Amino acid sequence: MSAARVLLLGGIAGATIFLGLPVGRVRRLSTSTRALLNAIAIGILLFLLWDVLSHAVEPVESALTAAALDHKGSWLRFAGLASTFVACLGVGLLSLVYYDRWLGRRARPFGPGASTVDELRPSGVSAMSHGSRLALLIAVGIGLHNFSEGLAIGQSAAKGEVSLALLLIIGFGLHNATEGFGIVAPFATEEERPSWGYLVMLGVIGGGPTFVGTAIGRSFVNDTIFLGFLALAAGSILYVILQLVKMAFRMDRKEVLAWGILIGFLLGLATDFVLVAAGA
Repeated sequence: MSAARVLLLGGIAGATIFLGLPVGRVRRLSTSTRALLNAIAIGILLFLLWDVLSHAVEPVESALTAAALDHKGSWLRFAGLASTFVACLGVGLLSLVYYDRWLGRRARPFGPGASTVDELRPSGVSAMSHGSRLALLIAVGIGLHNFSEGLAIGQSAAKGEVSLALLLIIGFGLHNATEGFGIVAPFATEEERPSWGYLVMLGVIGGGPTFVGTAIGRSFVNDTIFLGFLALAAGSILYVILQLVKMAFRMDRKEVLAWGILIGFLLGLATDFVLVAAGA
């Protein structure tokens, strides 16, 4: 398979994330419907968190087994992979915590003093609604996850495993279609509809890294870098799950929350079956 065709198919796999984004502009929904949409997004993200962590821990456990049981590996390699996992997981989680806090402080003026009205008015990202900022954070987390998916596509193509690469593209394409819905879930609780331009930007942030990862994966693959991106994605996804759960409890629809999480998790699992069939 030519490099151009691999990159094109990798881009298509990432572009399917746009299929779920128009849901963010739907309005006049009942509280129960909004709670269900939010809960389904939580379920999808919970599946992604489990999927990412399982893939990220696997090389660490393999290195530990090789060093402790098989006596064919290096303890230094295990320490390096474990340190990378812990550090990137912490960065992915805590960086969003402090970034969100910083945005909150910028959005709140501390007093008029000698400042003008224009100087006190929030600008840029800090002027966004809570739902818009949370959707952006979700897109960043999913983008990190999709970068690792692109690496897997590129790596398979580089090894000449064309059938596997095609199955990965199909599987990740289906998977990304559900992720687009997860990105726009915070808008279900907002009165203001996001613009089409903003939705396109979210799609590029969330789905674009699949194409970038495919391009890099065809050139070289580094297990440590791969692990690092997975851990970063896990940390950021964990943070946005906590934010969505907080929104869910405010709506006080516990039964709807439970059903939505179950539906979302099963949707994520169903789209992953293609990858399991491919042996990925």
